Amino acid sequence: MKKELFKPEGLIQHTDRRAFLKMGTLSVAGAGLLLMGCKDDEDVMPPVSGGVSLGSGDVGILNYAYALEQLEAAFYAQVMMGSYFANASAEEKTIMGDLEKHERAHREFFKAALGANAIADLEVDFSSIDFSSRNSVLGAAKTFEDLGVAAYNGAGQFLESGDLLLIAGKIVSVEARHAAAIRDLINPNSADFAGDDIIDANGLERTLNFQEVLTAASTYVKTEIDFSQLPG
Repeated sequence: MKKELFKPEGLIQHTDRRAFLKMGTLSVAGAGLLLMGCKDDEDVMPPVSGGVSLGSGDVGILNYAYALEQLEAAFYAQVMMGSYFANASAEEKTIMGDLEKHERAHREFFKAALGANAIADLEVDFSSIDFSSRNSVLGAAKTFEDLGVAAYNGAGQFLESGDLLLIAGKIVSVEARHAAAIRDLINPNSADFAGDDIIDANGLERTLNFQEVLTAASTYVKTEIDFSQLPG
């Protein structure tokens, strides 16, 4: 079915964006996330000179997700620390606040689930982002959210635990809502919420592999990340 047959203007109205996001809010305790983390007898991640090693297996994939959630949480915290961008509307402030809470919850889940296997806090670099500019902030948010969705899509196939795959599906659905909301803020009442740059002709979201994602993220992460033990 061709995209022009759809009427996207009715999907995310300005007054409904926050309700749209709240539909995807993740309840860490309610989902039992902390019970599905890594085993206590997993090996602690070996240190890397000047960086971190994600490790292998499900631990490595969880650390991969944890690294991305650290990046997103740090970004939204920086947005709010600067009292948002210039002339931000009440709606935009509310949405940014909701996204910050979600990403912080995701980050804290992975940190707790991984326990001693968690990588150290990453050093981020947002110097390329003008936090006073709406275009710069929303453009960066779009980059981070789209990247996060593509990353989960690419990594899910390698998870050995069915429970963890279920949780990854819950988290990526939240990230996709974030991406759609940001895209609608940038270009309201358009088809961009599910644009051709991220959705293919079969209606499927794009997928990126570990190297593609971490290469893109390296613009904003100063810590060296060793992902050599990840599959694929």
